[in-house]
Amino acid sequence: MTRKDRGGSVQNQAPGGLPKNSELVAWSQLVETTRISPSDMAQLLDMGWIEPVVTSSEQYLFRQRDVYRIQKLLRLCRDLEVSFSGGSIIVDLLERIEILEKDIRELRRLL
Repeated sequence: MTRKDRGGSVQNQAPGGLPKNSELVAWSQLVETTRISPSDMAQLLDMGWIEPVVTSSEQYLFRQRDVYRIQKLLRLCRDLEVSFSGGSIIVDLLERIEILEKDIRELRRLL
């Protein structure tokens, strides 16, 4: 999928509006893609749940993984009516379970 940016340049995009082959996403892209409010995003940063890469010009860049984590968090908070703190714990636990399940599959493969 392609899209023109504000300067008229064409960008390749993956589903969800993220640029293809891009490791980092700018603050504005993250807010637009996830539809998180800037104040909620600031709360996640204050909690230390999201750790952006800070450029020399003091701009925040985020990993694509952060975009997906935020989308999952927002969905959990909306669907289960839990707080950001509760939702972030749930997302962290789900990620830990996924890692443990992967480890179990690998260990079974080695048996």
